[in-house]
Amino acid sequence: MRINLLIAGAASSAVAIAVVTAVFAQSESNDGSALTRKRYLPEYTASGDLILPKNFNEWVFVGSPLTPNALNDGKANFPEFHNVYIEPGSYEIYKKTGEFPEGTIFFKELQLTLPAENPDGSRTEPSGRGYFPGKLNGADVTVKDTKRYADTGGWGYYNFNHHEPKAPTAKLQPKSECAFCHMASAKKDDVWTQFYPLLDN
Repeated sequence: MRINLLIAGAASSAVAIAVVTAVFAQSESNDGSALTRKRYLPEYTASGDLILPKNFNEWVFVGSPLTPNALNDGKANFPEFHNVYIEPGSYEIYKKTGEFPEGTIFFKELQLTLPAENPDGSRTEPSGRGYFPGKLNGADVTVKDTKRYADTGGWGYYNFNHHEPKAPTAKLQPKSECAFCHMASAKKDDVWTQFYPLLDN
């Protein structure tokens, strides 16, 4: 009896770990072609919060839009550089199928501009006059899961602080915070592919 209980306990622990951790190797893409890259999929806490993705700086960089305060009456909604990365395994599938697969993660690292020297918020550096990256300022993460995020177009939106250091976990943002704008204006599958030539196919 004791042995059976121990085995059952170990099995329950294994299931719990499998639920929380979702990093695995995917052998085939949606079109059946073999993949050579392991996918990093979203990880959640037991309560459903998203865990800050690991090693995102090693992912595929897709672009860095900027809407500085100085060009938006001092009140830009997003005054930072948005350094956007996509998880490499998901990008590999996207290149082959033209669709973002379930589990796709976009990581947006926020980065402030260096202090302004001119009225338009720009400054002059050896390369010329412009806007230059400064301090990091937190991160936003977007995850595709059409079942989990059915109410927000199949994507979940998370904020890991708008300052440093980044929070280790984040709660799902309400539809009014991020999803609404993506659903209304993003070009493809609620993703701003119009700003990222690497994705705009």
